[in-house]
Amino acid sequence: MSDSTATRIVLASRPEGAPTTDDFRVETFQLPTPRNGQVLLRNRWLSLDPYMRGRMNAGRSYAAPVEIGEVMDGGTISEVVESLHPAWSPGDLVLAHAGWQTHAIVDGESLRRKLDPAGLPVQTALGVHGMPGFTAYAGLHEIGKPQHGETVVVAAASGPVGATVGQIAKLHGARAVGIAGGPDKVAHVRDELGFDVALDHRADDFAQQLEAACPGGIDVYFENVGGKVFDAVLPLLNDFARVPVCGLVAHYNDTAPPAGPDRVPQLMGLILSRHLTVRGFIQRDFIALYPEFVREMAQWLRDGRVRYREDVVQGLENAPEAFIGMLAGKNFGKLLVKLGG
Repeated sequence: MSDSTATRIVLASRPEGAPTTDDFRVETFQLPTPRNGQVLLRNRWLSLDPYMRGRMNAGRSYAAPVEIGEVMDGGTISEVVESLHPAWSPGDLVLAHAGWQTHAIVDGESLRRKLDPAGLPVQTALGVHGMPGFTAYAGLHEIGKPQHGETVVVAAASGPVGATVGQIAKLHGARAVGIAGGPDKVAHVRDELGFDVALDHRADDFAQQLEAACPGGIDVYFENVGGKVFDAVLPLLNDFARVPVCGLVAHYNDTAPPAGPDRVPQLMGLILSRHLTVRGFIQRDFIALYPEFVREMAQWLRDGRVRYREDVVQGLENAPEAFIGMLAGKNFGKLLVKLGG
């Protein structure tokens, strides 16, 4: 790539079911010149997150879909190369939303934070100290509201959101039960992250194990997955339990409703009879909490009270395969792409 060209990955087609590499296209393009108020960025890190699967669909959601031929959406850690905005200077490292590309022109007002390379590792602004961490923080703070001694169950507990949920719940004095896939992830949740119990949802007797791990029922269930994990959780929810619904990754590639009888009446009946609070949310719903989160999480990280794991892929060209693997649970920790140069 010359100094005047860049690389981007665009949506080539809308997936039917699980995405394939054919749904993405790598393009080389000429770098534009920033106008007044804009900055030219060189992207150093790219975040890969489950929500991106929904952006590949054409249907209504909480955000507009990525159109065919458009750059795939994504958060980035970026270096300012050229600036025509007074707040930013060449060499600044910033938290941006510049997508799956090596360079981007953005409005200077859209940049979220200036990052200190001498402080916490800058890539944590895409994980535990960024959107996933804030999702955990805001969902617990505003919806889960864990109390001392309550039981908090977390799906996808080895991922960046779930891992943070359980650790914050522990800081509130709650009991944390994490659910993950496979023995390595289960051991990490239990031994490295400090959850009270960690369970493998792939176990044949998973539902029975969950019931035994929650003898007093479940007070907060942080939903990231859906599927059979939710099926096992539902009968264990206590009166007045709270269910923050952050994601449903088990269903993102569904092309038809699940087989079997309609269970909506059962769900609605339990919501009524057990006085459940079930609320879907997007982290930006609670953006007023963001400055508090940035300060508090930074202190927890410096003190070692919150731990995290990263899964780093080298090179933008490997982003599609890594993203597809993430949707199948192949990543271990926060999935990041490190861009060269």
